[in-house]
Amino acid sequence: MKKAQWYFDLISPFSYLHFHKLRPLRDHMEIQAVPVLFAGLLKHWGTKGPAEVPPKRLHTYQYCVWAAGQQGLPFQMPPRHPFNPLPAQRLMVALGATDQVVKDAFHFIYGEGRDPELEFDALAERLEASDAGTLVGSPEVKQQLAANTQRAVGAGVFGVPTLAIGERLFWGSDTADWAGQYLEHPDLFQRPEYEAVAKSEFGVTRT
Repeated sequence: MKKAQWYFDLISPFSYLHFHKLRPLRDHMEIQAVPVLFAGLLKHWGTKGPAEVPPKRLHTYQYCVWAAGQQGLPFQMPPRHPFNPLPAQRLMVALGATDQVVKDAFHFIYGEGRDPELEFDALAERLEASDAGTLVGSPEVKQQLAANTQRAVGAGVFGVPTLAIGERLFWGSDTADWAGQYLEHPDLFQRPEYEAVAKSEFGVTRT
């Protein structure tokens, strides 16, 4: 069975939406969830997250309300956003980022509108991680999260969520169908229209 990596950060409500959209793809490939730090990706590429642009922040949250409704998912923003996702992401690493762990963590945050930073102990209890403080303080866990983020950068990942199928990256909660089409048609990116846009020259640079 084909394998893929799914790069995510619990800070991203789009990752919550995308996680559930991947369900049909799991019948065709093994998807490994890889916790990364979104802030690390932004820093590397010199970009801003949607919550850092005030009008985009509101647009993002309200879009997620609509999109979750379309998917039939419960959705509540936590009382603070963005929050510091570092401890929760380290916990994802420590617990192996299994599908059930990731699903439960996302539901805690966006299904119930809970704050994983201020309610970290409650999140750990939900995930049955009684020794969470020790786990997230482990040098090995810290190093693994940093390595995951660096690996994502090396693969060209610039945001979350991103599904990586081989060298092909599908970024955003609205790309699941595109990824599914790629699985059905492995030559998709060799089609003339795809190759044509790949050859487009860079034009004006902002100063």
